[in-house]
Amino acid sequence: MVKLTRIYTRAGDDGRTMLGTGARVPKDDLRVEAYGTVDEANAFLGSAVLACRKTLPEVTEALQSIQHDLFDVGADLCTPVQPNEEPGSRLRIIPDQTAALERLIDEHNAGLSPLTSFVLPGGTAESCALHLARTVIRRAERIVAALCQAEPDATNPETLRYLNRLSDLLFVLARVANDRGDSDVLWQPGKNRTPPGT
Repeated sequence: MVKLTRIYTRAGDDGRTMLGTGARVPKDDLRVEAYGTVDEANAFLGSAVLACRKTLPEVTEALQSIQHDLFDVGADLCTPVQPNEEPGSRLRIIPDQTAALERLIDEHNAGLSPLTSFVLPGGTAESCALHLARTVIRRAERIVAALCQAEPDATNPETLRYLNRLSDLLFVLARVANDRGDSDVLWQPGKNRTPPGT
């Protein structure tokens, strides 16, 4: 159980922070950037919860559950995988958590009509909040992908799969929030172009 008795420690005033292993690294370390961006994404998810809580209770419930998973992702990324680490000795994202997202995607996507174009991040306020969260998750995913390349043996690859699936789910939920796709704003390629010679 986590117990926080002091909010400030001054330990980070030198521009370094502590990983879950106790090692101190610069605050701009790629691993810190990865779990810090997951934390940022979780805050955007909290904003989406607020936007959806009155109109989309089933979406709100799913998002609140996922916020716990994102703390798990952050804890996982904060603690590099150690050589000969015993399974279950550290909090790690597991395939079951990713599979749960896939079930939600399938469930919510079933009633949506197929897309004929890309969707602009717009429509209802709820959909906009979900699209914002989706784009921050995508950024977290890119950073974790870089971390997996830089430190493959020290990074749980399931964190990357989880974030990839979560961004897909948020896209689907944004369509659900757009009156199940009826209020989707579709991209019109070249809409504002002036043809040459006119």
